[in-house]
Amino acid sequence: MRLILHTAAYWRMQTLRDAIHQPQLLASGEFSTIRVRLLKIAVRAKETASRVRLAFAADCRDAELFRDLIGALIQRAT
Repeated sequence: MRLILHTAAYWRMQTLRDAIHQPQLLASGEFSTIRVRLLKIAVRAKETASRVRLAFAADCRDAELFRDLIGALIQRAT
């Protein structure tokens, strides 16, 4: 079971890294760097019936990258 979970996590991180546009430094970053910069981010989430709104801190340097990444992942899913 542990091998299946690790494999799924690896595929998820690989998909995330592939969705980052090439000029960004994280496009070739290690998984630990991506995890720290994108997955461990503090946001305020407001959930309604039809959408989820994320409020980033005013000085969040990766907010624009995060928005672009979400858009790229949505396009891949459709």
